[in-house]
Amino acid sequence: MNRFLSVFAISSISIAFACSTPVKEKTELTTQDKIAGVYGADVSENNITNASQMVSIVEEQGTFEGKIIGEIDEVCSSKGCWLTMDLPNGKSMRVTFKDYEFFVPKNSQGFPVILDGVATLTETDVETQRHYAKDAGKSADEIAKITEPKREITFEAKGVKIKDKA
Repeated sequence: MNRFLSVFAISSISIAFACSTPVKEKTELTTQDKIAGVYGADVSENNITNASQMVSIVEEQGTFEGKIIGEIDEVCSSKGCWLTMDLPNGKSMRVTFKDYEFFVPKNSQGFPVILDGVATLTETDVETQRHYAKDAGKSADEIAKITEPKREITFEAKGVKIKDKA
């Protein structure tokens, strides 16, 4: 019986190693190779509105639909489920992704980006602001200081094209 168990154990271990996935050789990729690309719907590089024009349109009409270009300032450190970019009016714009269908790399700060979607003038409640602050890794003290709704431009992207850094 002991001999049977020994043979069974050795056979099981041999089969397990034979069936395991071989370790693939690592290919060195630069950070840009891992980040640059299209996320969500395809984004062409034509008919792009600059951020200043987009801000003016949203402030006048309440909404803007189209493509804008900018630079990623901050990314959700939890999943990459939102990003922010600075606007020419000195404010920051939060970008979320249509129907939560895609995310961007969590380390894509500082990369140039083309966003395709809809910008809207909105009021973000305290609870949502605190949620975003927690996602961004803010301290409990910083989160506690958020006490009032914030009127801001938000952007829902159906597609994002992150470009290589120059």
